Amino acid sequence: MTSTRLPENVRARIESMLDSVDAELHAHYPGPDSRDQPIHTAYVGADRVTVETPKEWGAAAVELLDSQRALLSELDTTDSLDAVRARLEREPIQDMRIDFEDGYGFRSDAEEDAAAANAGAVLAAWGSAAAEAGADLGGPGSFGLRMKGLAGNERRRALRTLELVLDGMGGVPDGFVFTVPKIRSAGQAAALAAMCEGIERGSGLAEGTLRFELQIESPQAIIAADGTAPIAKMIAASGHRCSGLHFGTYDYTAACGVAATDQALDHPAADFAKSVMQVAAAQTGVWVCDGSTQIVPDGDPEFALRNHHRLVGRALTRGYYQGWDMHPAHLVTRWLATYDFFRKAIDVAVPRLEAYLDRRSGGVMDEPATAEALAATVLRGLSCGARTAGELPAQLTPEVLRALVARRPLS
Repeated sequence: MTSTRLPENVRARIESMLDSVDAELHAHYPGPDSRDQPIHTAYVGADRVTVETPKEWGAAAVELLDSQRALLSELDTTDSLDAVRARLEREPIQDMRIDFEDGYGFRSDAEEDAAAANAGAVLAAWGSAAAEAGADLGGPGSFGLRMKGLAGNERRRALRTLELVLDGMGGVPDGFVFTVPKIRSAGQAAALAAMCEGIERGSGLAEGTLRFELQIESPQAIIAADGTAPIAKMIAASGHRCSGLHFGTYDYTAACGVAATDQALDHPAADFAKSVMQVAAAQTGVWVCDGSTQIVPDGDPEFALRNHHRLVGRALTRGYYQGWDMHPAHLVTRWLATYDFFRKAIDVAVPRLEAYLDRRSGGVMDEPATAEALAATVLRGLSCGARTAGELPAQLTPEVLRALVARRPLS
């Protein structure tokens, strides 16, 4: 339809202006990442890791589940406990970092050099296992290291450790990523991107091979000196190499002046920071990962298990689908709370999606954006194993669900 009021040259100029806006928005907000986000990232100190660590964590988690079955059955609201036990035996950890920061501390250069070489060999083994069908290592599907930070007193050691780990791997396996703690400035993210480009060129790696996560644990990463919110700038400065934002519970709340007795994932200061992270990362393809709790069941198993189960469920309702796990016990309540959440969510989503596809109201008039969110929830539930595609109605295939998420026409 041709307008009779708008001159053609004006129309062309407006079209050109808006095309530029569209291109810029798409560059910054390409939409969700096509990869499946893991439900957690487990951290183990570089002085304690072996190829068998994921299996050992899984075995310890199964032992705890069996010893605390009565309590866990009380927490289990969707009859998921047996499925969780099977998961812990088969694939207890989806994502793991070998920690050279707070979980390792400062050592002599010779000691950290040796630990970095060992970490590289361990990561290479996990990468080989993930690539081979039927490999029985019980290893994670994605993995990497957390190096030391980029402040002047740590920078050289951090970069040396990263390079030694890369050398020890003998290449970069699929699923590898490194986490950088205590990020405070977009300039640091830009430097990381330049560093990755330099390592790739110097090592003959394909452009874009190296990706990193930014650990947000400083108030200055949330509100900068000029009053702006730096995280969006950090993501942009990363040049599409940033795959996730990880929250650091204790460094952040301590820096905000929160007393040690009150430092926790559900403190209002932590909630504010994670809300800023969530908004900055929305539609960028960058994942947001909740932080950790230091409470483990060594002293009071019932309190620790109830507390972690509650915190995981709380995070999931807020849209934080990934969190840190620091102890084998956390695997039990991580998987249980996650299965419970997605089984309940899928039971709600399926009839609404069926009604949407049938163009019936079902008592709720859902819009395309809601159908997108419902479908994304079902896909997350399938990805983590809470349900299988065979348990869904025939019309809700993974292909249909992905089309709803992408808002593509259904074939």
